[in-house]
Parts: sequence; C-alpha cells; structure tokens
Amino acid sequence: MRTLKDAPFTVLGFPCNQFGLQTPEENKETLNVLKYVRPGQGFSPDFPIFAKVEVNGLKEHPLYTFLKESCSFVNPTIGDTDRLHWSPLKVSDVRWNFEKFLVDAEGIPQKRYDLKTSFEVIEKDICMLLNKNTLTKC
Repeated sequence: MRTLKDAPFTVLGFPCNQFGLQTPEENKETLNVLKYVRPGQGFSPDFPIFAKVEVNGLKEHPLYTFLKESCSFVNPTIGDTDRLHWSPLKVSDVRWNFEKFLVDAEGIPQKRYDLKTSFEVIEKDICMLLNKNTLTKC
C-alpha cells in the first residue's frame, strides 16, 4: 500500500476485541502494542487508529451496521464460535480481525474483503476507484 502514499486515499483502523479477545489493551495503549508487541519491530501506523469499537452484536458501532448493510458477507464460514465474543451471531457479521471495507470519497461502501484477500487485490480496486473506473459495488 506504500504505492498509494501520495494518493487521495487513507486507511482507517478500528481495533476490536471481539475476535479471540486478541485486543485487550486500553485505547491509550494501542499504539505501543502495535509498536512493541503485534506486529512489533517498531511498527508505527501512518494512518489513523481510532478507539476500540464493537463491530458485531448488540453493541456494534453504527458505522459497522452501515457497512455490513451495504456490503454482504464475503465468507460463508462463521468459524470457532468459542472465539467470537458477541451475540447474537448474524450472517452479515465481520468474521475476524482485518476484514476490510473499501469506501469511496462520498462515503459510499464499494466493496468488502475477506481477511485473506491479498493487498495486491485491494490495491488494484483502490486504484480503479481513484481513477474513476468502474468497480462493481457491493
């Protein structure tokens, strides 16, 4: 994604602790966790990291309600329900950390990506969107 550094585009990071309880830190600790623990090795994001949100369940953030209503699920497998910490489970739920949504400059969700989607695929879609080429919407 470094090739998009000067493009009119940004990544927004929303930590969530609903997947295997892998993000237990307090909001004020998030940047240090990224830098020293996971991924570690001095990592410092060059994009905004917001406060933790719930992306699924009764307390899901309205942004994620909107994104999930706009783009259908991309992975039919829910996974190990013992590691999913929300209720109720819905077919539209975000399946795991690092699932991504591509949103255009007007705030319209364009595409939803499984956590295993390669950055090359996402980068291609971003470039298409920036060049105003046709991108199949959600």
